[in-house]
Amino acid sequence: MLTFVWIIQIISAVLLILLVLLHSPKGDGLGAIGGAANLFTSQKSAEKGLNHVTYVLSGIFMVCSFITGFHLFT
Repeated sequence: MLTFVWIIQIISAVLLILLVLLHSPKGDGLGAIGGAANLFTSQKSAEKGLNHVTYVLSGIFMVCSFITGFHLFT
């Protein structure tokens, strides 16, 4: 059972890393210099879906971490 939880935790950790790297930055960065910051503003629904998947995966990762920690201390 613990091996299954570890596998789920590793998979969710790798997917969380990928999803966080896919998020768009919140600041304008260098795009504000040339006025290109507002060029890609139509991706609101994709960002909303990406946030939702990230929240669910982070919840799965935290539950697996609690289960692993609780099992190691008992």
